[in-house]
Amino acid sequence: MLFLIPAYLSDESPQAYFAPIIKEYILKTDYFFVENEKTARKVIKFFAPEKKQADLKLFLLDKYSETEDLKEAQQLMKQGQDFGLLSEAGLPCIADPGNIMVSWAHRNGIKVIPVNGPSSIILALIGSGFNGQEFTFHGYLPIDKSQKKAKIQQLEQQVQRTGYTQIFMETPYRNNQLFDDLTKYLSPSSKLCIAANINHPAEEFIKTLSIRDWKNHKPELHKIPTVFVLGR
Repeated sequence: MLFLIPAYLSDESPQAYFAPIIKEYILKTDYFFVENEKTARKVIKFFAPEKKQADLKLFLLDKYSETEDLKEAQQLMKQGQDFGLLSEAGLPCIADPGNIMVSWAHRNGIKVIPVNGPSSIILALIGSGFNGQEFTFHGYLPIDKSQKKAKIQQLEQQVQRTGYTQIFMETPYRNNQLFDDLTKYLSPSSKLCIAANINHPAEEFIKTLSIRDWKNHKPELHKIPTVFVLGR
């Protein structure tokens, strides 16, 4: 079996936020696909502190990985070995490269078991007050300045034309720069939700304002995990 195991969004999250089945599945296997070994070990310790870290067998699965890079793990799965799949934060396979092993599992008769857990994208959406029936997630916006400007204006036009909510992210150390670009290129009446430090018990910040109002209430987002949502 392949367990799709959620990771916390904040390591300050209370255990009560998570289903007990997560710990049960972690204890079932020592084999895991992970995006980052250090993060994965912390997540496993968070959910199952009694798990022996020395017993863990971790297989790197990041944005550069291809199915062919994981042949050893695939052979073990074909022989009946259970595996867990961990994201760095939130649910596997959403803004995460884990889908390549899920796809492989389906092709090879391996049972896939998704586990309930937090998704910063979905939590930002439902906390925004925007249209949750029709929405699009865009991942990261372009780094090139002219391309980023064009993309921001395209997303705004999409909201105005269709009413579809538009969701996107940025590398945390560039959050403040993205905020400045959004307030520069979007219309004053456009509405933006900023969802930062989601699931942190004390520092969670989710607020929806017009661009006009955001210009007077600039948040400090540097190195803080943040999701940006445009809607109406």
